Formats: sequence, structure tokens, C-alpha cells
Amino acid sequence: MTVEIGRNERWVAIWLTICAVTIFGMILLGGVTRLTDSGLSMVEWQPLLGVIPPLNDAEWLIAFESYKNYPEYQKINFGMDLEGFKAIYWYEYLHRVLGRLIGLLFFVPLLYLALRRRIPQGYTPHLFLLLVLGGCQGLLGWYMVQSGLVDRPDVSQYRLTAHLGLAVAIYAYIITLILQLTASNPVAPTGVARISPWLVPVTVYVMVLSGGFVAGTDAGLSYPTWPLMGDRLVPTGLYADGLTAAFEDVTTIHFNHRMLAYVTVAILLAVALRGVMVSTDRRVRLASVLIGVAVLLQASFGVATVLSHVQVPIAAMHQGGAIILLTAALFWAHAKRTENVRSRF
Repeated sequence: MTVEIGRNERWVAIWLTICAVTIFGMILLGGVTRLTDSGLSMVEWQPLLGVIPPLNDAEWLIAFESYKNYPEYQKINFGMDLEGFKAIYWYEYLHRVLGRLIGLLFFVPLLYLALRRRIPQGYTPHLFLLLVLGGCQGLLGWYMVQSGLVDRPDVSQYRLTAHLGLAVAIYAYIITLILQLTASNPVAPTGVARISPWLVPVTVYVMVLSGGFVAGTDAGLSYPTWPLMGDRLVPTGLYADGLTAAFEDVTTIHFNHRMLAYVTVAILLAVALRGVMVSTDRRVRLASVLIGVAVLLQASFGVATVLSHVQVPIAAMHQGGAIILLTAALFWAHAKRTENVRSRF
């Protein structure tokens, strides 16, 4: 049983795909901004005027003097010259401007589609919820930056992980809508068949959040060795400060991320192998292959990131690989739901 994809569904899917690709780029740029310690270079939040960068030497000096009043310059970058400031400023500037462009890229077409009544039935609440989540993401970004402008030259790992988590959740939400809009088969399983496939992307999402705490505490630099952490498989001092160590102690955070990675790789490879060997559905088999390849590449990027002492290009590939893996997992989950429906007809 197949359902023809309508014209409105197709155009909305194309628009959302463009948004998803742009958000993917935003997540990568945000990672590079963090890796280059550029996120605290812009010490003011100006939603409208902030799209205009310093245009002459006098304006650059004003921005630099403002930066000097905050902990990052005073405790880490003291003595930095203007050219050094410009280098970190541009990363954060581009990150903020791209965020505003994404907002326009989503809001303007949404307004047009709503006024022309081109939004497919049942999708209007989803799209307006995405608009609200996008606004919350912008506010959360500034809330994160503020945590590094008070008494310590670094943002809160809790706020950074929340900012990353919401960005990835918005991306995943959009991908899910695209898959539904372009589905050529009905999707209406119930019970376990409805819920269980989504445990795979949820596992990947939890892994992404774990990586947020690694990035927020620079825990990746604590043990540049693999497969051992230093000279041990299980380092000493784990959870020395109680359960909060899982979010605040670099050794515990790094160890947990590695262990969660091993579990994730095992689960996803098992899922991929079963999908290839058991399923007769072509989309499920394709999705299973994609998951297997993506998780192996992601694990390799993770090891390379650690061994390279978190070099920016490799670490950025690791972050991008996580989003690609999540995309493959969402595709697999959707294919499995479609497969379940097919078996009922």
C-alpha cells in the first residue's frame, strides 16, 4: 500500500531539508567556535545591531577594549594583540550571524506557507513549535555565553550541553518531519513496534549529550591515550566527589564518554547486522548499512580526536560524525516503522 506524495508535502520537505543542512553547518561552526575558544569574544548580545561587525580600526579597538574587561582576557588571553582578538571574534560573529540567518530561513517561508495555506494537514503545530524552539535556542546561546562573563573564563558545561542538546533536538525534529512528509507508505504501528525503533536514535542522542560535557570541561585533553586512559583501562579517582563527578570531574566525564561509546557501538552494530541479515525491506537494509558505516567512522574519529590532543579539524569531524550518525539512526527508525506497517497489509 503506497501513498502519493503531494505537491505541498514535497515543497515543505525541500524547505525543511535546506533548514536541516544549514543547522548541521551551524552545529559544526558552533563546535569549531568552542574548540578555538572563540565563544566569549563577543561580550554583548545585540539581536539586531549585532549583525554588523566592526568596520574600521576605531570600532575594532572599542570591541577589543570591551573584551579586556572580562575574565577570559584577564586570566587566559592577557597580552593578546588586536589581530589575535580578530581571529577569535570572527568565529563567534559568524556563528551568531548564521543563527540569525537560520531564523529568517525558517520564519519567512513558514509565514508564506501559512498565509497561502500550503502547509500539509497536521503539520502546522509542528512547524510553529520548531519556530518557538529556535527562539529558545537563541536565548539559550546567550544564557550560555553569560556564564563565562562573570567570574571564570569559561562557559558552564551544563549550559553548553543544553545549548548543543537543543540544537541537535531541533535538527532531529526536522529530519523526522522530512521523513514523514516524504514517506510513500503509511506509518501507524502501535505498542512496541511504534516505540522501540526510536530507542536507537535516542541512544545516539544521549551520546551527543555526553560529548557536550566532554567539550564543556575540555575532558578530551585529560587522557590523550587509547585504549587505556593513561596506563589503566579504568583510571583512579572516578566519582571521588560523588555523582556530580559525572558532570564536573574531567576524568569521570572522559571515562563515561568512552564507556558509553563502546556500548553505543555494540548496540548499533548489532542493529545494523540484524537489519542486513534478517530484513527483506530494502530501506531497512540500506539504513542498517548506513548505521554500521557511520558508527564505525564516528568511533574512529573519536579515537583520532583523543590521540591528536583534540586538534580542531579532527574534533570537528567527530562532532559532525555524531550528527551524521544521528541522521542515519533516524532514517533507520523511520524505515523500521514503515516495515512494520507493510507487514500488516
